[in-house]
Amino acid sequence: MLCHLVLRLEIFMRILFLGDIVGEVGCRAIYHHLPQILEERRIDFTIVNAENAAKGFGLSKVIARDLFDSGVDAITLGDHAFDNPEIYSFLEEESRIVRPHNIAINALGHGAAVLSSKRGHRVLVVQILGRVFMQPHFGSPWTSIDNCISKNSPIESGLDALVLDIHAEATSEKQAVGWYLDGYASMVVGTHTHVPTSDTRILPRGTAYQTDAGMCGCYRSIIGMQKENALNRIVGMLPKKRFVPAEHAATLCGIIIETSSTGLAKTAQSFRIGEPI
Repeated sequence: MLCHLVLRLEIFMRILFLGDIVGEVGCRAIYHHLPQILEERRIDFTIVNAENAAKGFGLSKVIARDLFDSGVDAITLGDHAFDNPEIYSFLEEESRIVRPHNIAINALGHGAAVLSSKRGHRVLVVQILGRVFMQPHFGSPWTSIDNCISKNSPIESGLDALVLDIHAEATSEKQAVGWYLDGYASMVVGTHTHVPTSDTRILPRGTAYQTDAGMCGCYRSIIGMQKENALNRIVGMLPKKRFVPAEHAATLCGIIIETSSTGLAKTAQSFRIGEPI
């Protein structure tokens, strides 16, 4: 009992990161499950990627507010950040929505934000877009990382935790960011490819890492979209219809970490709830 108490005292924060929300089924699953998850897992701070939440493309103001009402503390976006014009003005006024830092110098919104947890912790949330196999006009991810993350541990930087979402296609680029920030970030987690990877771990200097958190959406699909439309495009059949999110029951995927008083990770585990993948 005493050992268990000592272990609990060493845990400073619990952070939940959930992968890309795809469409209405993903949103509904968040609204339904998240309040209970936060209570049962004693989560202090929750981040979700929601760049595909509004019918598969972008984010709406209504969905953002519903996510916050469900207990989400921060929303990250990605290369579809500006697909839905409705969100433009909201990006300027809502610091809890973090779009890619390196998308453009004059982009609307915030590429990094220091936010408060439910217990008053200071958490820096940063998002970076990768460039390998993606749009070459994105700014350098490395310049953005150096501009907004100091090479100190989170606690030495005046923070309680630092989480970076690397929204990228290439596994190698995501891993490079993880190693580059080992010892400086509480967690580096990949998004964009919608498939959860099994490499959840803590790097040698204390940064939790997972190449891709997966998605919150229907896995009876092709990365959350209806199989038929996706197959038509992949095999070259016509007509090539617009992608539409799949409508079956959703699975939530992500990662939970526990930090110590240093702001670095003490434990890391993949998270999954819902239909089997």
